[in-house]
Amino acid sequence: MRLPLIAPADLSPEQKPLYDDMRQGIAGHFNAFKVQREDGALMGPWNPWLHEPAIGKAIWDFTLAMTANAVLPDNVRQIAILVVGARYDAAYEIYAHIAVAEREGMPAERLATLVADLKPSDLAPDESIAFDVAYALSRGGVLPEPLYALAVKTFGQHGANELIYLVGLYALVSVTLNGFNVPVPERE
Repeated sequence: MRLPLIAPADLSPEQKPLYDDMRQGIAGHFNAFKVQREDGALMGPWNPWLHEPAIGKAIWDFTLAMTANAVLPDNVRQIAILVVGARYDAAYEIYAHIAVAEREGMPAERLATLVADLKPSDLAPDESIAFDVAYALSRGGVLPEPLYALAVKTFGQHGANELIYLVGLYALVSVTLNGFNVPVPERE
């Protein structure tokens, strides 16, 4: 870890409101995996965001908007997130979203295939499209027109937009985690 965890007692006046907002949001949306140390210091991408509160707040607001306005089913979202995490080999992201997907009942075989950066053979049509969109976008370049059109047909324009933004958000999360060498906590 390249940035030390910040204990709540050590937060600056600029960091404190962001910390409080993130703690509240994490409790409501990101509670399937370990996110804080015993003293309340935040782990995962939240710690680097706290180190740069102006930037961290913008990213956190984007994260909340993607959660609050979600129209895609959770299984579709988790597939896209895991595809991005596997592409970037972002250990904490993979750890966290395996925990979320397990809680939602995703089979272990499917999870193993996704984190191996491969396409599972048992995907439903909407899951398959989410995989293909996330896979294509996380490799760079323009999303192929037939795939974009299929995403719009399947999810509607708003859902296709959400899927594209979701891939971008988790690419940013992955780069944050990898850039600051954020470790994976021990599994409980």
